[in-house]
Amino acid sequence: MKFEYAIVLALMALVAVVGFASADRLPSQVPENQVFTIDTLIDATGAVSDSSSMQWVLDDQNTKHYTYTRDDSTQTPYFLNSDEVLALEAAGVDVTVDSLDGVSSIDVPSSMLTKNLPASLQDAATGIITYQDLVDAIMNAGDGDEYSEDYYYDRGYIHDSKLNPNEEIMLATWTDEIRTNGGKTSLNKNIDFDSKNKVDGMNNLAVEKVLTYASTEGSHLTGAESWTLDVAGSYEKTADTIRCVFASSSSTYFPAFCNVVKAKSELVNVNSAQISTKGALRGVAATGDVPAALSYQIAVTPDSNSGSGFADGTIKTMFGGSIMEARDNHLEPSATNSWKDTASVTGGIKNFQKTFAYESGFTY
Repeated sequence: MKFEYAIVLALMALVAVVGFASADRLPSQVPENQVFTIDTLIDATGAVSDSSSMQWVLDDQNTKHYTYTRDDSTQTPYFLNSDEVLALEAAGVDVTVDSLDGVSSIDVPSSMLTKNLPASLQDAATGIITYQDLVDAIMNAGDGDEYSEDYYYDRGYIHDSKLNPNEEIMLATWTDEIRTNGGKTSLNKNIDFDSKNKVDGMNNLAVEKVLTYASTEGSHLTGAESWTLDVAGSYEKTADTIRCVFASSSSTYFPAFCNVVKAKSELVNVNSAQISTKGALRGVAATGDVPAALSYQIAVTPDSNSGSGFADGTIKTMFGGSIMEARDNHLEPSATNSWKDTASVTGGIKNFQKTFAYESGFTY
């Protein structure tokens, strides 16, 4: 599709700045992935209905967990009372103890090892301040060979609670529909989806559509298309998520973020028009240096067969976003930004075009 006279919104400059300043990280693909295409071609006179939609959620949490398990019940274990166990569990550490308060097992995410323990467990006299200090004390309990160390990786799952360190979640929604109660309709629509990891410049979902409509006997066309990309993540060390060995990050951490962007167009009581749309989004990547992306274009011009020189109807568009960004490994917002652009035109339309582009990623 050609947008020879596309109006590039001034808002795009703002979005580009937001993208370079923010720190989106995309979740990576699951082991099994899907690729599908749907091509629609309609050339008809009469009532037409066409509807497509997709809802996609993906969670990723590449967190290394260290586990310490008591494997010798004859030696002196490390002891934690019930209040200390509750404090650790509230902080996100799994602990089991026996009937005498001896630690049977403890599971500590690697991202917590350098953090300070809850105040009730800190002991300046023994030097137990951080989770690493506690782990060292457990491993040295008894004769020093009572606990064995192991590790595993938690890749995450979809949930509604607070995100954990190293975790990202992506929610993408796309809907498109048109309806007529008569008239002449010509539609060519192409949908391409690929759930695998993408590099910069590639997309997971791409949709193109060319629609021409001419009313007969008072008929009209209505329709709407909507795109939403919602990406959020907690903090994560940059060294774990940058692929290029020559890259030097400006920060130790990818900070936490929560960013939502939307694009929408509506067709209301259209009597005659040629409508072209093109949308794409990227929401999956192998490493944190590939930005999230959403783009959308719409062009409305006269139907060349109408002879009037104008499209006739009502066209509406909306582009918007809500940005929240933290710094380093903190979980409080350091930047917020909300923006919205709307347009509406009714009557004889010689030319209506809007172009929207969004990227948000970490630069270094």
